[in-house]
Order: sequence, then C-alpha cells, then structure tokens
Amino acid sequence: MMKTVKIQNNDYIEVNERLKHFRKNYNDHSLTTEVLEKTENSIMILATIKNKDGFILATGLAEEIKGSSKVNKTSHVENCETSAWGRALANFGIGIDTSVASANEVRNAKEQQQSKKWLTESQFQATLKGSKKEAENVINLFKMKKEYKEQIINKFKIK
Repeated sequence: MMKTVKIQNNDYIEVNERLKHFRKNYNDHSLTTEVLEKTENSIMILATIKNKDGFILATGLAEEIKGSSKVNKTSHVENCETSAWGRALANFGIGIDTSVASANEVRNAKEQQQSKKWLTESQFQATLKGSKKEAENVINLFKMKKEYKEQIINKFKIK
C-alpha cells in the first residue's frame, strides 16, 4: 500500500511513492525523460514508460515556468521532471485510485482522447505478448481496429 497525504481534503499519492511502487513491481520496465523544449524561462519534459520490449505503455508531459512558484525559483527543471514522472505513472495506472482530477485535467484528457494514435500491427503483436495490465493501458491509449480490440479483450479477459 502506498502512503498518502491530504491535499485539500483529498488523499494524494506523492510521486516518490508512485516511483517506488513502479520500481518494485515493474522492474523490467523503464521510465525515461526527454526535454522537449527548454528556454531561458521554461522547460517542457516528456516522461515515457516502456515495457521490456520497448513498447510505450504510458507517457506524461509537464511544463514549468522558472520563478512561477517558490520551488520553481531554484528548481524548475527538477520539478518539471518529477511532474512528468507523476503524470506518466498516473497514466500507467499507479497512484490514481485516491486522487481526483481537476476540471482542467478532465478537459485535457478528453482532448487527448480525441487525438489518440492508431495502434500499428507490430504494437498489436507486442501487446498480445505482454501482460493484462499492459493490454488495458493499450486499450485506453490507442485507437485500433475492432478485431484488434476484440482479440486483446478476449485474450486477457478484460471487461
């Protein structure tokens, strides 16, 4: 069980707890970060979770503005990376059971769903070789042919 803290009367699982859970339970997966844009005053980082075959299972994007908060006065790069990790881990399904998304996050998620990428044949084949959790993530992250979705649901007995 991951430790929670109270934020505005809601339980929240901090990124360090999510990261410990990920490292303990998914030691054959990777969590990497890439700086997409860095200016004098801001940074944007993409965090990516991949399985042992290199298949992308989840991503998280974050942007921080230098000086926009107390922590960002000295550590906006580090804060941005931690935020990107937290988003990727949440998108992977870690640490989201007790937290509530804001209205902006819900709106952004809906926009993201409309711009989902199509699952390729090779990604489909890799999904069939993966775990049930990975298959559930693929179903949530990608648009796919009806027969791909049916095969994945049937193989992993996903409801």
